[in-house]
Amino acid sequence: MTLDSISRAAVDRIIRVDHAGEYGANRIYAGQMAILGRTSVGPVIQKMWDQEKDHLKKFNELMVAFRVRPTILMPFWNVVGFALGAGTALLGKEGAMACTVAVEESIAHHYNNQIRTLMEKEPEKYTELLQVIRKFRDEELEHHDIGLEHDAQLAPAYTVLKSLIQAGCSMAIYLSERF
Repeated sequence: MTLDSISRAAVDRIIRVDHAGEYGANRIYAGQMAILGRTSVGPVIQKMWDQEKDHLKKFNELMVAFRVRPTILMPFWNVVGFALGAGTALLGKEGAMACTVAVEESIAHHYNNQIRTLMEKEPEKYTELLQVIRKFRDEELEHHDIGLEHDAQLAPAYTVLKSLIQAGCSMAIYLSERF
């Protein structure tokens, strides 16, 4: 991909928000591992976290390659992500998995919107970015399903918790795209 063939503003926005999202996901899993890392669900969380680390690494590379500045909210996402992960993990395995389901569902929806946007323009110009987003979306959906398999829906006030987390995700996406 070259910058000549891509709308600079659109690519900046996509890479910035996706970098912030993957950073936030890493912080959420760090918080979950701080609480549940030595429990039976620890290896499951670690495996998902390892994939998120790969996602973040790729978006770090894309940030440099396309000279995209990170969101100014990174310090905030650092604290909020860890607090969300640790806080839901304090509700137990089910709380952590409810958080995973809520976040990963939101991110998969967000990635689908990005895929649609890029496909509506000139998809041949966005081949690499589309491949990255599709791959990561599929892995986020795997995490979503793992959360459901590990009793996310048994978390206290699951529906309310999921809705609150997803509202937070929507706000984080909105802000990270712009700032």
